[in-house]
Amino acid sequence: MKDTSALLTIEDMGYRVGENTILQNVSFCVSPGEFRLITGPSGCGKSTLLKIIASLLSPTSGKIFFDGKDITSISPEQYRQQVSYTVQTPVLFGETVYDNLIFPWKIRQKTPEPERLIADLERFGLSQETLTKSVSELSGGEKQRVSLIRSLQFLPKVLLLDEITSALDDANKRNVNDIIHRYARDQNVAVLWVTHDAGEITHADDVIRLEARGGKVQEADRG
Repeated sequence: MKDTSALLTIEDMGYRVGENTILQNVSFCVSPGEFRLITGPSGCGKSTLLKIIASLLSPTSGKIFFDGKDITSISPEQYRQQVSYTVQTPVLFGETVYDNLIFPWKIRQKTPEPERLIADLERFGLSQETLTKSVSELSGGEKQRVSLIRSLQFLPKVLLLDEITSALDDANKRNVNDIIHRYARDQNVAVLWVTHDAGEITHADDVIRLEARGGKVQEADRG
């Protein structure tokens, strides 16, 4: 039975590839403003879980509800504007950082605000010159931050974050952690953050641990 007060509900979800069970009987809810980590050993299905929630993969069993609706009844375009997915190894396109940051504006047929783009870059520790930088010149950590900034141009209701600080130094990891926490606290954004190191994320409400075999959810550790 889904929790009607939750923003996102995962109900008895499973995922198999042939005879290989990646996830099974995964159930949990996420409420507005809740910041939850997903962790577990390598190969337990953490990234697969986020891809399914992002509607990039279809579960082989179970259901996902968003705002009380089965996500199969919501158009992918509408859903993905409200449930934003950022990956560890981002795919940047076009020639420059500017090309990437204006994409969310273009698909909404809105005019980009360069001053806001520069302010966003600087908030994430990137200079204003980064806006015109070629994507081929960016480091791994810069690409991760540009991809995240792109996802935050129009604030979604749910942020799905997959190892997004893996290429960052400690100071930038803390900065990103603080920024995402403020979005959860002040803007009521729900956050699901996949990490291999739960200790590096200081603001989480709890931790969802996946088991090594079959991707079952262990009992969450409440903060």
